[in-house]
Amino acid sequence: MSRYTGPRVKRMRQLGIDLPGLSRKTMWDRAYPPGEHGPRNARRRKESDYKKQLQEKQKLRFNYGLTEKQFRKLFVEAKRSKAPTPDQLLEFLERRLDNAVFRAGFAPTIPAARQLVRHRHILVNGKRVDIPSYRLQVGDEIRLRDKSKELKVVLESLEKPSLQRPEWMRFDEDTKVARVAELPQPDSVPFPVEMQLIVEYYSKRL
Repeated sequence: MSRYTGPRVKRMRQLGIDLPGLSRKTMWDRAYPPGEHGPRNARRRKESDYKKQLQEKQKLRFNYGLTEKQFRKLFVEAKRSKAPTPDQLLEFLERRLDNAVFRAGFAPTIPAARQLVRHRHILVNGKRVDIPSYRLQVGDEIRLRDKSKELKVVLESLEKPSLQRPEWMRFDEDTKVARVAELPQPDSVPFPVEMQLIVEYYSKRL
């Protein structure tokens, strides 16, 4: 399955939650599923266990902009680690370079941050990195190339960041440099997610 490029608010309405990494917009203007019978479907019968599990998984996948193959691979890696699988998976997602660029305030969304990375506007420890999935380590510093600091999307995002910067990140307002001060904790994810349901989803598929 390829990365999602369709209507973002529609996707959030389907999942019933705002995903700040996916869009700055909110679903709460029409807080019901999309479609002709959306308002009626919002009051429909109890959802199946499978659907609940799938929706929790999709929240993370769409917010962080991963394909199903990428997300599955990351889950397997988290499962093989010594740390609890849910905590490790969330840590891996938060440590992605495209997410860090977004959380630093350089971009309004993760798709916009991914574009900055792909177009080589981002430096990690002084070196260009154009891989959105690059996994940051404690002590890594993220900054923009000098020529990229005046990009309109960057200036607008820094003036009004989509989210408050996370506890695991330190940001110097003068130099516009973000540093990974510590490993992200599970509560760094900026929306509620039931990780046990995701574990249950993959327990039957791996």
